[in-house]
Amino acid sequence: MRLAVLGSTGSIGTQTLDVVRLFPERLRVSVLAAHTSVDLLEKQAREFRPEAVVIGTEAGARELERRLAGQGIEVLCGPEALEHAATRSGVDTVVAAVVGVAGLRSTYAAVCAGKNVALANKESLVVGGALVTEAARRSGARLLPVDSEHSAIFQSLVGEPPERVEKLTLTASGGPFRTRALDTFDAITPEEALQHPNWSMGAKVTIDSATMMNKGLEVIEARWLFDVPAEKIEVVIHPQSIVHSLVTFVDGSSKAQLGVPSMVVPIQYALTFPDRWPAPHARVDWTAVGRLDFSAPEMDRYPCLGLAFDALRAGGTAPTILNAANEKAVAQFLDGQIRFTDIARRVGHALETLPTAADTSLESLAHADAAGRRAVEEHTHKSII
Repeated sequence: MRLAVLGSTGSIGTQTLDVVRLFPERLRVSVLAAHTSVDLLEKQAREFRPEAVVIGTEAGARELERRLAGQGIEVLCGPEALEHAATRSGVDTVVAAVVGVAGLRSTYAAVCAGKNVALANKESLVVGGALVTEAARRSGARLLPVDSEHSAIFQSLVGEPPERVEKLTLTASGGPFRTRALDTFDAITPEEALQHPNWSMGAKVTIDSATMMNKGLEVIEARWLFDVPAEKIEVVIHPQSIVHSLVTFVDGSSKAQLGVPSMVVPIQYALTFPDRWPAPHARVDWTAVGRLDFSAPEMDRYPCLGLAFDALRAGGTAPTILNAANEKAVAQFLDGQIRFTDIARRVGHALETLPTAADTSLESLAHADAAGRRAVEEHTHKSII
């Protein structure tokens, strides 16, 4: 199988390459793509010898061309190159691990070209769910979830007819502030929010976990991956992160997928489905687990989760506005411009003040994305003044 790993220097990308290292005779890297990490991309290119690498900047491309001279590796640059990489004839499966809405166009291009997509970029379906899933139906491309929660649901649904599904339950760790006093949330620092108790992830995703916006985005993604309405999706807090998600069926039975908190298993399953290849990944020591806890999320503790459900029910471009406003607000929080609690306020303000459109073409989605970011910038500017 020949892979294009888009976002190869990020958390999912590097773990994908860990899986490739386990199966060098079965998996080959044809394309590697990164935004700005020239040093790591060069190192990956020298190890995996892809046909091409993609970098986000012209300066990065010039530097890579210099460093990789004589290696027989094509160096490409920019968003259009990312779309080209996702549709190359020498690629069987695209690992879509670009962070944020920036990954939508390349994911959409891959699906339109009939490529199977191992989907780690949840924003592709949050923003362009109708667009991407319709393109997959037309081309025959398969969307294979990499997020641990969606992989768990995907695995639990194998062999089950869709009409027998009663509810999807996404589990959430609750993040680092599950038990913190609410009256101290204004004082939360980026350093504290980046300390996730169970998972090792990139900065943006880790902040989303702290606000539980990540779970809200996963709810929207699940709606499109599994073709179920919002009322059939729920979220529960499960601090041990052993049960990755579950499905309840119409006869009252439930199926779940369990494992240690690690992304390598869902990554590998997305690449090898419907097979399971033997691998030395960590196993759960059931004698050490002791107990598994579940509880309903406190919505005043996690207002971003409620905003995501609101956007899903509103439909159209509302999820695009939600995602754009959140990306901007998280960046402002990490830069020290706003407080932790302002993230939800900025997102809520954008959803309340911006009109939503039923049109979900790429052009309409791009317009809504820009409007969502602008609304946060303007709100923050007014607050500073």
